[in-house]
Amino acid sequence: MNFERIKPVENFQFYIDLAMRRAREKGSELRAKKLRGGSLEKSKYIELMKMNVFADTVSSRMENIVKSFPSFEGLPEFYRELIKLRIDYGQVRKSLAAVDWAMRKSREMLSMYADKINKNREFERINVLRNSFLGRASSILKQIKRDLIILEDARKSLKNLPDIDTALKTTVISGFPNIGKTTLMYRLTGSKGDIQSYPFTTKGINVAYLRKGNEKMQILDTPGTLNRFNKMNDIEKVAYLAIKYCASIIVYVFDLTGEYPMMDQINLYKRIKADFEKDMIVYFSKKDIVSKKELEKFEKEYNGISDDSLLKAELLQRL
Repeated sequence: MNFERIKPVENFQFYIDLAMRRAREKGSELRAKKLRGGSLEKSKYIELMKMNVFADTVSSRMENIVKSFPSFEGLPEFYRELIKLRIDYGQVRKSLAAVDWAMRKSREMLSMYADKINKNREFERINVLRNSFLGRASSILKQIKRDLIILEDARKSLKNLPDIDTALKTTVISGFPNIGKTTLMYRLTGSKGDIQSYPFTTKGINVAYLRKGNEKMQILDTPGTLNRFNKMNDIEKVAYLAIKYCASIIVYVFDLTGEYPMMDQINLYKRIKADFEKDMIVYFSKKDIVSKKELEKFEKEYNGISDDSLLKAELLQRL
């Protein structure tokens, strides 16, 4: 799911200025031609064409905005829930409806004023009618200025969402913050994630792939999560959603160095195992810092893995 395809949304004045400029250019183009008919008919034709260009520019730009946003109802549940963490879902839907209204209203306004100009028999009234149309059509855009701002803010929030194939077999790397999950993903796949500031070093979801022939497994490096499911912040909720909706396999990473109390890590492991009932593999990070005896003890107790190559082989076997 690639949200970078959502087109930038400009402020209302941008669209007015763009439509006005194109309308003027059309008028200049037509005046340079030798049009048939009397002065009244030529003037009506030129102004009608300018109005058409203005309305077409506005409506096409509004239509592009609406179409570039995804149909939220048709998204996988993971993305629907993730989007709700980033934007005011209900307000964005209202703003898209407002833009759709502006698109339809500008076409209606054009039809109404084109009819008035076609029926007009007074030369002096043509410019009056054209200016009235341009003023009212511009007013339509001004009415949705707040909605355009809301949609641009939403676009900026959505464009950085991870591109995850929810139908692909997926391994989610989970555990406390700052315990080597991103490093593990790199060792498994050769892909580096975006390292952010401590303590939640991964602030989004990093995506990489393990391949075996024509088959591939998606590897998700999730933000660190603490054992506080009822008090999760938005960063932790991202990890929770990835496990709930995407994971086929969970690699739970233990840090044996003592940065986080071992009992807290064990409780989180048990909580994830009980809540999700998914295939789990235990991995021990920072193994070079702890004693061999201590490492062997935990490997035996949790049937865990501390060797990257063994973990990679285990995952490839499950493809």
